[in-house]
Amino acid sequence: MSLLIQEVPVADAPIELLLLADPSEDKIRSYLSGSKCFVASSGAVVVGACVVQPRGTGTHEVMSIAVHPAYQKSGYGTALLKWVIDFFRSSGARQLEVGTGTFGYQLAFYQRHGFRVTNIDYDFFVKNYPEPIFENGIQLFDMLRLTLRYSGNVA
Repeated sequence: MSLLIQEVPVADAPIELLLLADPSEDKIRSYLSGSKCFVASSGAVVVGACVVQPRGTGTHEVMSIAVHPAYQKSGYGTALLKWVIDFFRSSGARQLEVGTGTFGYQLAFYQRHGFRVTNIDYDFFVKNYPEPIFENGIQLFDMLRLTLRYSGNVA
């Protein structure tokens, strides 16, 4: 797997790809401003993207991470997330946060990389999206907030 990961201007964010992780283009566009956008490319093909927003002193939030369906389950998402984790660690961040549904592969994906549940945002998906969101036939209601604290940093 040859993968190039780099930051791109948010104006060049691959919206179609990010829509795989967040079904609202309006929400994506609202959090792109002030964020950093990273893309993972294999050859000339953009296979993944990640948007991270600053949340205060030393804290950043993964707003969206997505891998093109043809490239899922090939390690690209893991490589992209590890790269982002290392990028913010080396920039002096104290922690990364992410919000995700209360079940499914996304939750296990983040937990495998050291993220731990720190809060529950009840009815987040009902209050913030006009249409119901389903994962594996089950409607999402609550968002789990997860945090990865960098070792040696006290939060």
